[in-house]
Amino acid sequence: MAVRSLFPILLSRDLPQLVRFYEAALGAVVVYRFGDEDDPDYVSLQIGEVSLGIGRDPDALPSAPTRPDSASGAGVGTVGDRIALWFYVDDVDAVFAAWLAAGGRSEQAPADMPWGERVAQVRDPEGTLVNLGAEAPADSDSNPPA
Repeated sequence: MAVRSLFPILLSRDLPQLVRFYEAALGAVVVYRFGDEDDPDYVSLQIGEVSLGIGRDPDALPSAPTRPDSASGAGVGTVGDRIALWFYVDDVDAVFAAWLAAGGRSEQAPADMPWGERVAQVRDPEGTLVNLGAEAPADSDSNPPA
């Protein structure tokens, strides 16, 4: 058995709103819809060369409440994360700005990491933790995390 591909599926109480967010923040394009055309039960989004599924689930956990972090003022979830997404992007700072403009929240502003990547942490409107990263240059001596 060989695994050929993998894609995450986010469960949402408000599928249309979350789709609009990923369209605005990352330029996602709906490539597949299941259910009613105007109010689908599931969509598959194409974001660059990767896919992200979003399914309607009225029983999905509500957005994680946040409280401000006393040091940074950024939101900190009061419940543990069940999933985190990682998107490699061409320009972390530009995508971070687009993310916030689309209504996402900042957890950690873009910063250069010890392993050579530039990374930001954000949350979508439903509280999903998302990492935005730019790969380390090919000639970097740093090793990425395991």
